[in-house]
Amino acid sequence: MANDNDTKFEESLKGLAGTDRAKRAMPGPGVQTQDVEEHVSVTALREQFGDAVLRHEQHAGDEHVVFVKPERLREIVAWLKDEASQRYDLLKDVTCVDYGGGRPIQVLYELWSIPNRRQLRVKVELPLDGLEVDSVTPLFATANWHEREAYDMFGVTFRGHPDLRRILMPENYQEGHPLRKDFPLRGRFSRAEQTRRALALDMEDYYTPAELELRKRKGEATAEPGAQRSLPETAGQPGGARSVPGEEAQAGGGEDEA
Repeated sequence: MANDNDTKFEESLKGLAGTDRAKRAMPGPGVQTQDVEEHVSVTALREQFGDAVLRHEQHAGDEHVVFVKPERLREIVAWLKDEASQRYDLLKDVTCVDYGGGRPIQVLYELWSIPNRRQLRVKVELPLDGLEVDSVTPLFATANWHEREAYDMFGVTFRGHPDLRRILMPENYQEGHPLRKDFPLRGRFSRAEQTRRALALDMEDYYTPAELELRKRKGEATAEPGAQRSLPETAGQPGGARSVPGEEAQAGGGEDEA
């Protein structure tokens, strides 16, 4: 039975050898796909920006990726958004790819043109000693948190970002950028050192400055004379600022005695 299954498997592999899918296997990082189909936006980019467009790759059938020079990135993305013939009005994602081995980190911008029903991925490659590129937040507000995540996980700095700080890891996290290939599987510190640091943390280490300021303001408000305490909502009773049960009775008792 096992031999029959092995034979069928080998035959199925031979059958795939002549298919279009086999011919268009995904290339490795940085390798130019040989039979790339034309993409109208890539053609327009080459006409508009010339040598700022480095190469065009095609993966998984219809995923078009265009590599551009990092120093021209924001200009190119702005043109794709504003040009009437392109109208890429949705930035779906900003993320990074790290292939390890000292190779550049790729920063990927996934753009969609809803009016034209068209998708395009724009990539830049950054050397490990120069992980910096212009932010596209002035063009797409959705880039704000996406770029913060790329900064947090991969260490890429986005110039001009309005609030570039960690978004997943604590602000005082000192072990680096967890999704980098050079990040140790168990972290950069020993378990004993990680435990020691965790036990030494203060409350300020768990919350952002904005959260701490909000807590301070709320604490000052509830400490004011005559301030009402806010209770959580219960079934059939809305929450909000009101007297705590028992307090009204005490106040009423005082009036009766008077």
